[in-house]
Amino acid sequence: MDENMKPMPPVGQEYARATGMAPALNGNVAAARASQRDFPNPMAFIHADNERRLPAFGGEFQPGLYRSVEARKFANPAPLGLSAFALTTFVLSAVNLGVRGVSVPNIAVPLALGYGGLVQLLAGMWEMAVGNTFGATALSSYGGFWIAYGVLLTPNWNILGEGGPYMAESGSASMGDSALGFFLTGWFIFTTILLLCTLRSTVMFFMLFFTLDLAFLMLACGAFAEADGNMEVSHKLHQAGGGFGMAAAFLAWYNAFAGIADSSNSFFLIPVFHFPWSEKGREDRIAAKSERDNA
Repeated sequence: MDENMKPMPPVGQEYARATGMAPALNGNVAAARASQRDFPNPMAFIHADNERRLPAFGGEFQPGLYRSVEARKFANPAPLGLSAFALTTFVLSAVNLGVRGVSVPNIAVPLALGYGGLVQLLAGMWEMAVGNTFGATALSSYGGFWIAYGVLLTPNWNILGEGGPYMAESGSASMGDSALGFFLTGWFIFTTILLLCTLRSTVMFFMLFFTLDLAFLMLACGAFAEADGNMEVSHKLHQAGGGFGMAAAFLAWYNAFAGIADSSNSFFLIPVFHFPWSEKGREDRIAAKSERDNA
């Protein structure tokens, strides 16, 4: 028997324990077994293509659905959209936190228009092409958010600055701060809707939208506090928004890595922690119960 075709010992997954051999990564049995011989790794066989399942849920951007899109014609666009969102959010959140004394957010404009805006919008359109309604809605919407926010911060547009329409109308910045609060509150409501659609997915995917939702809420409240003249409260709320935004950025990168990493490019995969009541969580409980019954 060819060495590459010899059965492998169980490797810590119900499927492997039940069948006595590890499922192939990316459909390549020989390569997967060779990789396990050369680089023993208990997480190496965390998923299998014969189950039509992705390496990790978060990278597919499909709430409640961890199975891959049937007959995909091109690569998974979700990691690209998540990465574009993560970097732009990271930079703006660093400014909101006042890292190294930076308080002017205009450095986020090129990222907001180019990477977080245009690239994320394109990723959302590609999600639509593979039939992923949630991914298309979320990535396209946040791409639109970053483009809008980049326009808002562009000096030549002067939407909120001195001499702008709000200053000319009211003679103070309070009307502009309230309008910004409306803008951010709308995105808080939208993110809450998406958050509800992640309750049957994974912990890491849910936490991404949960932290982002809190970031929008803190920033909206900060804008309203500034409109009311409570500058100290506004400063603290903006810092809180920056903190939650920073967490959302790293969670977006985490989920992006979950969608990128496989046996061809990584020695390990990262866990995404399926909720017990999710489809995958129920399957794991059923598999564990069957294993106990068989024992």
